[in-house]
Amino acid sequence: MKRTYYLLSVMFIILSLFTVVSAQNNPLVIPGEVKAMDTPNDSADGYTVYWPVSPSDGEGVYYLVSTSSSPEGPFTPLTRLDSRLKLASENKATFGFSSKNEKLHYIEITVPKDEHCRPLIWYTQIAISRDSEVIPLGGPVTAKVVSNWFKFNKFNNLVITLFLFLTIYYFIQRAHKDPNLFIRRIPGLEAIEEAVGRATEMGKPLLYITGAYDIDAVSTIASVNILSHVSKKVASYDSRIIIPCRFAIAMTVCQEVVKEAYLNIGRPDAFNVHDIFYVTSDQFGYTAAVDGLMVREKPAANFFLGTFAAESIILSETGASTGAIQIAGTDSTYQLPFFIVSCDYTLIGEELYAASAYLSREPKLLGSLRGQDIGKIMMVLVILLACLLLTLHNYFDFEWFLFLKNFMTAI
Repeated sequence: MKRTYYLLSVMFIILSLFTVVSAQNNPLVIPGEVKAMDTPNDSADGYTVYWPVSPSDGEGVYYLVSTSSSPEGPFTPLTRLDSRLKLASENKATFGFSSKNEKLHYIEITVPKDEHCRPLIWYTQIAISRDSEVIPLGGPVTAKVVSNWFKFNKFNNLVITLFLFLTIYYFIQRAHKDPNLFIRRIPGLEAIEEAVGRATEMGKPLLYITGAYDIDAVSTIASVNILSHVSKKVASYDSRIIIPCRFAIAMTVCQEVVKEAYLNIGRPDAFNVHDIFYVTSDQFGYTAAVDGLMVREKPAANFFLGTFAAESIILSETGASTGAIQIAGTDSTYQLPFFIVSCDYTLIGEELYAASAYLSREPKLLGSLRGQDIGKIMMVLVILLACLLLTLHNYFDFEWFLFLKNFMTAI
């Protein structure tokens, strides 16, 4: 047993000595030429140095990187790279998508941000080392740092933007020729005439709320656009609309919109300015006042269109208890569940903003809406195609697969 132990120990010592001797007998091989370039797709942030893979690369072999703003030095040590890591294939934005990049080492060097004193030209020295042995890879290389006009790794964003622009422009031209251009149905908007007709038959008013924000909010503007259409229906049916407002400016705008709607229908005398009034800007004070109004007036139809917060469930539940038909729409994702369960129709998210195009059939709005819908469909198809390419790339190592995959997934 002891003889076996001694024998294994001797073999281990001999193997260790052989490894050391082999390493000493295999000198470091200097790779090819070191090159430097300005890092693309940046705003003069730095430069990139790259050089070929060496046959000596492996465990214990490192590359020493030093930089200087002068060719004479002194060169300041920057970092030490493990020769088994940092290949150019890892950086597609700088080196492209070719498999040849797997045979290049690289390092991106960031220059100081002080615009007043930083030089535009930098010098870099690369050396290969193992243990105490250090061999420079030629003389220092020069790189000029400049700002780039275009980020080519964002080229996919430009393609998508141009595609959406051309699609929207095409459908706007189509809408000018055909005002009845098809867009998908929005049931909540189609129910407006039903709600106004029901209120007229029952001899009861309609209640319209523009949301929790003032007129400077986009959601409130969208709500006022819908109010214009609803007011025309109310005026033509000789019904009554009540609009309690949380803000004085929103109240003034609503009064003008409703007044114009009555004027366009030819019944300006039927407009009652007192049905559009200011309540309070306090959230729950306003909610309590509107709830009381619902209980007293018992409107046949309630419209909640705009941005809402915690008052959404209180208002819609009170309206549901009075038996009114309710149409809601909001861009507040947290309030959508409350409207969906307590209202008859709900405009979800961006349907609130699409309503003005849907109702007015104005060519620019209609074409924009149709173009955006087509753009969304194309984006879904692009995402599905990218997923397919990612899957296929696991089985096929074609460079054009890699190019398309990186083009579609770059951000």
